[in-house]
Amino acid sequence: MVTRYGYDVVAVTAAGTLLASTAAWVLVDNPGLRFTLVGLFLLLLLFTVSFFRDPERKVPTDPDLVISPADGRVVLVSNVDEPEFLKGAGMQVSIFMSPLNVHVNRFPLTGRVALFRHVPGEFLVAFDDKSSTRNERTYIGIEDRGRRVLTKQIAGFVARRIVAPLKVGDVAVAGERFGMIRFGSRVDVIVPEGSQVRVKVGDRAVAGETILAAWPAPGRES
Repeated sequence: MVTRYGYDVVAVTAAGTLLASTAAWVLVDNPGLRFTLVGLFLLLLLFTVSFFRDPERKVPTDPDLVISPADGRVVLVSNVDEPEFLKGAGMQVSIFMSPLNVHVNRFPLTGRVALFRHVPGEFLVAFDDKSSTRNERTYIGIEDRGRRVLTKQIAGFVARRIVAPLKVGDVAVAGERFGMIRFGSRVDVIVPEGSQVRVKVGDRAVAGETILAAWPAPGRES
């Protein structure tokens, strides 16, 4: 299944592949070169379709879990001070999405979108720690029963477009799709201090399935 966030790119790439392949077949006399060119155009189309793939996921149902919003490798787990939404100490989990990963992003928990902000910036390589504060990014804050989780979509060196058709007040449902970042990127998730982080650097995360963190329900002992 191809994500709706990539319909335009896939359609343009498919049309371009058809035109370019037809032109190569008609205009190139050398059979070897002709087949090579057509093969390269088809590989580009296959890569594009693969990049925008959107597989179904089995989402955990426990409301006290924070689920990964992105596929990729965990590159950072660290204590941070988060003044934008948590307004205090938290734990940050950063996930690097290579061009080979699924790039559709999913809500990490059920609640309400209490913050949405787009910040223009640079395009450092996404696995660089400085990308969290210097690259183009969006802040998506989800609030649930007084608890807050902040997700940052961060554009990378190759990724130049963040897709997140959200607004404050929207309903967030854990595991549901909310956007994507095109062609290599990074997602940061910041949970409140005291949350039980369940991943470590080097782990592979799967959007909508991997449990990043958990915390006790209100009134329950830690």
